[in-house]
Amino acid sequence: MPSRFATINRNIRLDFNHRVYFTRDSFSSTNETLADILQPKRKGQTTKAIVYLDEGLLDSLPNLPKQIESYFRSREDRLELVCPIKFSPGGEPAKNNFKYIEQIWSDLNKHSMCRHSYVIVIGGGAALDMVGFAAATAHRGLRLIRFPTTSLSQGDAGVGVKNGINFFGKKNWVGTFTVPDAVVNDFAFLRGLPSRQKRAGFIEAVKVALIRDRSFFEQIEERAEELANFETDSMEQVIRKSAALHLDHIAISGDPFEKGSARPLDFGHWVAHKLEQISDFRIGHGDAVAIGLAVDLLYSSRIGLVKQASAHRAINLIERLGFSTYDPLLHRVDENDMSLIILGLDEFREHLGGELTITLIQGIGEGVEVHAMDKIHIKSALDELRERHLSITAK
Repeated sequence: MPSRFATINRNIRLDFNHRVYFTRDSFSSTNETLADILQPKRKGQTTKAIVYLDEGLLDSLPNLPKQIESYFRSREDRLELVCPIKFSPGGEPAKNNFKYIEQIWSDLNKHSMCRHSYVIVIGGGAALDMVGFAAATAHRGLRLIRFPTTSLSQGDAGVGVKNGINFFGKKNWVGTFTVPDAVVNDFAFLRGLPSRQKRAGFIEAVKVALIRDRSFFEQIEERAEELANFETDSMEQVIRKSAALHLDHIAISGDPFEKGSARPLDFGHWVAHKLEQISDFRIGHGDAVAIGLAVDLLYSSRIGLVKQASAHRAINLIERLGFSTYDPLLHRVDENDMSLIILGLDEFREHLGGELTITLIQGIGEGVEVHAMDKIHIKSALDELRERHLSITAK
């Protein structure tokens, strides 16, 4: 008989089905995508749902709340919208205020939402993060359906398995890993976006192409002018491919919940996260990632990982798509004359969970991990980007 102090080991396997739908005009009377997702398990039952809508969408889509409520009314034999549409603040600053999480919890409690009920969130990445975190922590997890409404969230964050809010002045310091019940990428939401938000998703496509898929990078190059002009077909194809590559990485990397220190999909993000923070989120995530990629591309070249021509080729593409690759905050220092960007490396290491692991590239389409960064080469890359920016603006 084994000792009563012997360790018991069991392997618990979890199997998740991650569904990403692509459609247009989700709440038209004839579109059954959402209704099929919410279809009750047994005849005679109704599925309870609550909808949170990013209030920023009302400027371009003022009738959307009525369309959603009409969609549910026409299917009231199967679907129950438990209350009028709830509005959620959008944009990164909303993730700094915990009162919004408490309000969502209060809503879910008031309407007796259970683990078989659905929370539907429609909005940009910040709204998806905030509502997703609240849903994941209520009753240890309600069912979540995301409707990403920006190019950035449709091609990257919205199809991921993370949520989070900002705390202690740090981006996504509080959050969970949760696979959504479904993601619905509705391309119609992209029509009314301002140019900056339309463009933002392209940078995550460039990022994932640089670390995983050379042919995709070349496709983006070929369509750069069309993308810069926001031509619909090119935009939709790039977003779909970006979503697929991000989803493939999550599904087959062996570490979907990031237990290790590697974060390949965070290429360029150690700079981006710090830039967003020190700009008080004046710099949006897409613009910050564009600058972060430029820094890491030049750094990869300086340490001999990738040819200088390849690094400049990628930076040229980023700029052709309409992004700037420099901001003066890259050279901001603290009271001890220490670079704030370089200090962000330690915060990123903490975010990773211990060992510093930075993804760089050793060729277009070939990501590689390093565990140390040379500060002299980082400063040199920052200086080159400043000179490049001054040269461009002087023309």
